[in-house]
Amino acid sequence: MIDHVSIAVRDLRTSGDFYERLLAPLGYIRLVERPATVGFGRKYPELWLNARPEMPALPSDTGAHLCLRAADDEAVRAFHEAALAGGGASAGEPGIRRAERTAYYGAFILDPDGNKLEAAAFPRKNPPDLS
Repeated sequence: MIDHVSIAVRDLRTSGDFYERLLAPLGYIRLVERPATVGFGRKYPELWLNARPEMPALPSDTGAHLCLRAADDEAVRAFHEAALAGGGASAGEPGIRRAERTAYYGAFILDPDGNKLEAAAFPRKNPPDLS
């Protein structure tokens, strides 16, 4: 089981504010703030932002993304809307998707540094045929 994940950001203050709004619909809050890192989670820090001010821009698709569980479809939509309102970009509009073993409702975003995140609500009752 994964305990926590860290991602690099160029501007910690701006990214901290962006992630605070982005993660609120998923029940995450800012729990720790240090000069070079900010930790978000429900009870303990599960997602860390680490300041890397000299980091070059990320390529448009590194092939990596971080998926966070959402309580329901509305939380997924709110996550996506918060990203767009905060300067992020859509990398996949909210909607039903097919996972390996079930369907789910999810959305993908790119943060201002190009990190790709997904919010997903599992499982779907009566999943549609997406083949």
